[in-house]
Amino acid sequence: MEPSVTLDTRQHPTRLAITGDWTLEHYARLRRDSERLRDQYGAEAQVDLTQLGRLDTAGASLLAELLGAERLAHCTHELPAASRALLQTVYRSLQDYCIPLKEPEQPVLLQLLARIGCAVDTLWQDTRQLLGFVGLILATLATRLFQPHRWRLTPVVAHIEQTGLDAAPIVALLTFLVGAVVAFLGATVLADFGATVFTVDLVAFSFLREFAVLLTAILMAGRTASAFTAQIGSMKANEEIDAIRTLGLNPIELLVVPRVLALLIALPLLTFVAMLCGMVGGAVVCALSLDIPPAMFLSLLQSDIGVQHFLVGLLKAPFFAFLIAAIGCLEGFKVSGSAESVGAHTTSAVVQSIFVVIVLDAVAALFFMEMGW
Repeated sequence: MEPSVTLDTRQHPTRLAITGDWTLEHYARLRRDSERLRDQYGAEAQVDLTQLGRLDTAGASLLAELLGAERLAHCTHELPAASRALLQTVYRSLQDYCIPLKEPEQPVLLQLLARIGCAVDTLWQDTRQLLGFVGLILATLATRLFQPHRWRLTPVVAHIEQTGLDAAPIVALLTFLVGAVVAFLGATVLADFGATVFTVDLVAFSFLREFAVLLTAILMAGRTASAFTAQIGSMKANEEIDAIRTLGLNPIELLVVPRVLALLIALPLLTFVAMLCGMVGGAVVCALSLDIPPAMFLSLLQSDIGVQHFLVGLLKAPFFAFLIAAIGCLEGFKVSGSAESVGAHTTSAVVQSIFVVIVLDAVAALFFMEMGW
């Protein structure tokens, strides 16, 4: 039945007749008619709903807006109980609904200060959590040091293979290429001063003290810290960490300590490989571009470069390894349970590890310079 809403002004009081099926398929036309008639009748107007047919939520909302609460209370008694209840429910819902108020925008400077404050607070909280986690790892290592029966050698060896042996090719290739690039730069700059022979010293100093350990640590931060976070985070999401605790086992001892020990062993070894490959890359460039044969390259290394430079570079590797492993594992334990959380904390682990490595390397460089080492 075609719906309609008509206003008869020939009678007194005026009469509003509502007929037909007030359903969603007629919503657009009924809304136009309702808006046209809404302000054309007063409170004394009579409403005739006897010819009202089918009624759904869309039609009920139009009727509730058209008639209002007072008329709905007095003129719906002739309707079926279902239609009457639907009208009352829809009207109460419309009354309860309110358009949310838009919060006033803050000044740009205030927003900037708020974001800086949030960032500083986040940095402080992350630092506290990292220091607490480092203390927990050290305490676990100290308590298990004199309990050989609780050492987990198989996981340590497996992680050494994953973090060290599998990463050796990419570390060797990267440092070889960087060594060649440093030698090219040194040859280009030092040629203006007639001192191309000192390219050997440049390559050796840069790789023994800085580049080898720094490049290796950054690669481990991107490769290993992310892997640790993803592995532990997936276990956290699957509630495997809770199962480990339920079995009476210590997740730090079971999951974190083997990874930390593996990286403590693997990173110094990879740093040594990086030193060799970097100097080999520089030696290749010196032999091809500067007419410095390998024998002369080795002779200059032996005469000009002291062993303390090698020790300085190698000394930083265990500290970098410990922090990279700790950050990767800590971010894994922070995962909340969703795949999105795993990805977010994996990214955070890489960023934090690289940042901490670079900051610690800068502090170490200043310390060794002041000490004259």
